[in-house]
Amino acid sequence: MAAAWRLRLPHGRAPLGSFEELFLLGSVLIGSGAVATAVNALIAQPFVPRTAPISAAFIALVFCGWPRALWRLLTSRSRPRAGETASADVIVVGAGDAGRELVRSMQHDPQQHWRPVAFVDDDRNKKHLRHRGVGVLGTTDQLGRVASRTGASTAIIAIPSATSTTISRINDVAVDAELDVKVLPTVDQLLLGVHHSVVRDLEPEDLLGRRPVSTDLESIAGYLAGKRVLVTGAGGSIGSELCHQIARFGPASLITLDRDESALHTLLLSMSGRADLESDHVVLADIRDARRIHRVFDQHRPQVVFHAAALKHVNMLERHAGEAVSTNVLGTLNVLEAAARIGTERFVNISTDKAADPVNVLGYTKRIAERLTASFAYRSPGIFLSVRFGNVLGTRGSVLRTFAAQIAAGGPVTVTDADVTRYFMTVNEAVQLVIQAAAIGRDGETLVLDMGDSVRIADVARQMIEQARKPVPVVLTGLKPGEKLHEVLFGSDEADVRPVHPLISHVHVPPVEPSSVRAMSTVDTNDAIVRDVASLCERRPRLAERRS
Repeated sequence: MAAAWRLRLPHGRAPLGSFEELFLLGSVLIGSGAVATAVNALIAQPFVPRTAPISAAFIALVFCGWPRALWRLLTSRSRPRAGETASADVIVVGAGDAGRELVRSMQHDPQQHWRPVAFVDDDRNKKHLRHRGVGVLGTTDQLGRVASRTGASTAIIAIPSATSTTISRINDVAVDAELDVKVLPTVDQLLLGVHHSVVRDLEPEDLLGRRPVSTDLESIAGYLAGKRVLVTGAGGSIGSELCHQIARFGPASLITLDRDESALHTLLLSMSGRADLESDHVVLADIRDARRIHRVFDQHRPQVVFHAAALKHVNMLERHAGEAVSTNVLGTLNVLEAAARIGTERFVNISTDKAADPVNVLGYTKRIAERLTASFAYRSPGIFLSVRFGNVLGTRGSVLRTFAAQIAAGGPVTVTDADVTRYFMTVNEAVQLVIQAAAIGRDGETLVLDMGDSVRIADVARQMIEQARKPVPVVLTGLKPGEKLHEVLFGSDEADVRPVHPLISHVHVPPVEPSSVRAMSTVDTNDAIVRDVASLCERRPRLAERRS
């Protein structure tokens, strides 16, 4: 009693039945038993048999601990209040740490949005596992049988590190079992731990992207921490994600530049919860305006520049080639010249897979932008490089958003060709690799991000229609001018070499003379402009242009 009083056990120091209370209780009883055993053994005439005190301590521990543990087990399962029922019985896919935490969170939810009735897990060692009264009743391939047995209507994939292939396989089984499918966010998005409130609907991005990316945080922090960083096109999908991730590495200042004031407003709200549009670090400017861009660089003198501003819609740019040249080529040249003039240490040009063996205006202009960046690598002291990747899931204008809108409207879903394929990557993964590539890239290189296997667009449409459970037809419209049946990440004369990072290839891009780019017309006929940019893409550099 003295030891218990000293440890404040009677005063509620630990929750009843918790591990902490059982540990303290065991310490008191075993410690007291050891003292009593020693005293009993040392006296001439023992009061009781010498083994009795220590045996009694363990027996007391059982009698004290077992009722507490039973009480904890019974009271920890939250039940609906009188007249209330859980909105859905759910099967938790994955009985690991995340799945068990999710069950605990659901059972503690006073509103009882979900009631976990079973786990499924492919780990044979968890075949007989029970957690908080919820048992593992089968494997992921047995979802349908488990759903029939329990009456569950929803399956929640609680495997934050699962690949898109795994999620797609589980989703197919769940859809066949007529289960609603939901998912936990990825590991890097679970900043505050696992909670039932973060469970969300399965999105197409989960079926196509979600490949874990390993980044070298030390090398990234080395070139971003304490530096002045400027992002062009900061209000766009790639630019805004760049700003979010760059801010994690402690730059001295982050200058966000965009010509869209509403996009800047949205970016600031998402980053800090308040739109401080009067900040000197928020710049409203158009990269086409060379004088304005030079003034911005003179004022902020950025040490690291991420150039994400661009026009990117293939079909529209086929009809407005002059606009593509003005922004993607001449605008990029303006930013490059301004960066070189103030001595920027590292310049990263965001490119696209359309620049590999280009056949459309977007590809031509982005290829010229890559070659311009390589040209400044030869003529400027800083590191100038490009990063190339394919379609980014969830961005504005993404095919997924188009399909989602068409399905919501009742269809039809339009696909250009049944065999057309594209590379896809989540915006989070793309930006992580862009930042990593900028850390390992060498002067004048174009770095190509590994996009995994290409995906048939028709399969994407089918998966989204199945997910929506609507009888929406798919209509094939045929390839439009400038569209490829299959995109490539490397040009015909480029080799896939990965000397540093397993997901980043390094290729050489020949430079182009800026003066020849300045001579391009943006007011000629559309066909003439297309011929000019196509010709400039293929023109090989003269020896004079290769000076270092």
